[in-house]
Amino acid sequence: MSAALRPSACPGLLRIVPALDGGICRIKLAGGSISAAQACAVADAAERYAGGVIEATNRANLQIRGIGSEQTALIDSLLAAGLGPTTAAGDDVRNLMLSPSAGIDPHLMIDTRPLAGQILGTLQNHPRFHDLSAKFAVQLDGGEALAMLEHPHDLWLAALESNGELLLAFGLAGCPIDPPLAAVPLAEGHALVVAVLELFLELARPDQTRMRHLLAELPVDNFLQSLSKRVSLTAIAGWQRSQAPKLLHIGTYPQGETDLVYVGAVTPLGRLDPVMLRGVAQLANEFGDGSLRFTPWQSLLLPNIRAQDAPQVTQRLHHLGLLCSADQALAQLIACTGSSGCGKGLADTKGDALQLAALLQRQGNALSVHLSGCQRSCAAAHCAPVTLLAVAPGLYDLYFRDAEQPGFGALHARHLTIEAVGALLDARPRSHLDA
Repeated sequence: MSAALRPSACPGLLRIVPALDGGICRIKLAGGSISAAQACAVADAAERYAGGVIEATNRANLQIRGIGSEQTALIDSLLAAGLGPTTAAGDDVRNLMLSPSAGIDPHLMIDTRPLAGQILGTLQNHPRFHDLSAKFAVQLDGGEALAMLEHPHDLWLAALESNGELLLAFGLAGCPIDPPLAAVPLAEGHALVVAVLELFLELARPDQTRMRHLLAELPVDNFLQSLSKRVSLTAIAGWQRSQAPKLLHIGTYPQGETDLVYVGAVTPLGRLDPVMLRGVAQLANEFGDGSLRFTPWQSLLLPNIRAQDAPQVTQRLHHLGLLCSADQALAQLIACTGSSGCGKGLADTKGDALQLAALLQRQGNALSVHLSGCQRSCAAAHCAPVTLLAVAPGLYDLYFRDAEQPGFGALHARHLTIEAVGALLDARPRSHLDA
C-alpha cells in the first residue's frame, strides 16, 4: 500500500514518527477490537523490528515504540495481518470510538458495530474526508454501561428511545453527557455523520482543524441551520445521557447473553510486552471467541468467556502481569511516556508513577491520578480527579479536578516530590479525591 502521506506529528500505521526512544507506529483498531492472530502479529512486529514496547492508548488503539531502521518490514507485517486501512490516505481519519462492550453489553440500546462499519468505510474511502485532521474524532455511543463519556469528540452520537422510536442524539465538540443539539432516526445515523463532516470541511478554514475551532467563531445555531438543509433533525429537550458506573473495565461482568461474561484487566501504565500480548491472545483462543478488545482506559477485555472460566482467566491474566483489581493502586494511575521517551517530557512519569503507586498501596488508597510530563496531556483526553503536571525531574504541580476550572482543574500545590504528593493525598479526605 503506497501513497503520499501528508505531514503530521501524529503517528499512524503508515507514518512512523521519531521519538527519543525510536520510532512510533500507531495501529488504529476498529472499535478497539483485534483478533488473537492480529495481536500475535503486533507482538511479533514489536519484538522483531522494535524495542518490544507496546502501548495501549486512550483511544483504544495500540502503539509500537522504539522502532529502528526496518520500518518498511514492520509496516508490511502489520498490513499482512489486516491491521491497516483500506486506502493509504484513509489511515489518519479512522478515529471512531465505540464502547469496549459494543454488541455484548446487557444495558445497550443498539449494537453500534454495523453503523460503525459504515462510518469507518466512508471515512477511509471518501477522498474528501482525507482532508480531516488526524485528530478529528467521532464517538458512537449505544447506551452501554461500559462507556467512556468524558473524552471530548468533534462529533458524538448517542442512542436514545423516544415514543417507541430509536434515535441518535448528537452534539459537537463535546461528550455524550453534554446536552444534545438534536437527534435523527437511527437509520439516518450514517447520513448525519456524512453531512456534519462535509459541512465542517466546507465551513472551516485550513487552520480550523477541529470542530471547537470552527464553533469558536461560528454560532452553533448557524451550523445547525445549515445542517438541517441536508438531514432532517428532531428537536429533543430534557434528555441526558445517564452516567456510566465507574471501573467496569476492571474485573468480570455479565454480558447480554446468559452465562457469558467479559473479563477486564489494566495494562500497567498503558504498556505491554510481546509475552503479555501473546499470552492474552492465547487466553482469547482458549476461553473466548478468539478476539480481544482494548479500551479508552488503557486496558483490555476478553469477551465471550463462560462464567465458570472467569476465575481461571483472571488468574492467568494476573500471572501475565496485568492488573485485575481496582484495589491495585497502579490500576488507576495514568502516565504519559515522560522524559525517558519524549523530548517534551520534563520528568520520568512512568518511573514516578510506579513510586507513587507503591506509596498509595501502602496507604490503602487506590486513587485515579494522572501524571503528565508536559501541558499536552497526551495520556489522558479527560480531566482526572488528580493530575500531577511535571515541572522538573521528580517535581510536580498538583491539580484537583474542578468543574469550574479549565484544563487540569484547580492548582493545589507546586513543586512537590512524589513523597510529598503521597503524603498530601493520604491526608486529604477521600471524598475530595473520588472520580
